[in-house]
Amino acid sequence: MAFLDLVKQRYSCRGYLEKGVEQEKLEYVMACVRFAPSAVNKQPWMFRVVKNEADKVKLQECYNREWFATAPMYIICSILHDEEWVRSDGKHHGDIDIAIAVEHLCLAATEQGLGTCWVCNFDAEKCKQLFSLADNEEPAVLIPIGYAADEPKEKKRKEIEEICK
Repeated sequence: MAFLDLVKQRYSCRGYLEKGVEQEKLEYVMACVRFAPSAVNKQPWMFRVVKNEADKVKLQECYNREWFATAPMYIICSILHDEEWVRSDGKHHGDIDIAIAVEHLCLAATEQGLGTCWVCNFDAEKCKQLFSLADNEEPAVLIPIGYAADEPKEKKRKEIEEICK
């Protein structure tokens, strides 16, 4: 599949079938994440796969939306702040690095026929507490992942002339 076709297929899935994600597909997606670039190749991230019911219920407490609860599994994507590269002017690059890795995750999932959605509007502090994350670990993004039960809506995109000079 051409890359442009792949990025056009990816959308924010907000409804999932009860069907679970095959282990080989999950392993493929995470292998793609593993090869995401990061500043100075620090790879300052941790990805926690949440599949069991008890942990899914805990995570749903951090983002209480009906559609979110339909996902068969989740991935907590965290920045490891003590591992992130810091530019000479003090700019931390953990946010940038995790964003690159998460988009690798979403595109790889799309290629495998899976739906995903970036969830950033969640209670990160509660997530950190419920999953006993270390002090240096910040949960930045939650990714529900599974087979889509919904249909993509039309993507409203700016014209190239509006974003490129």
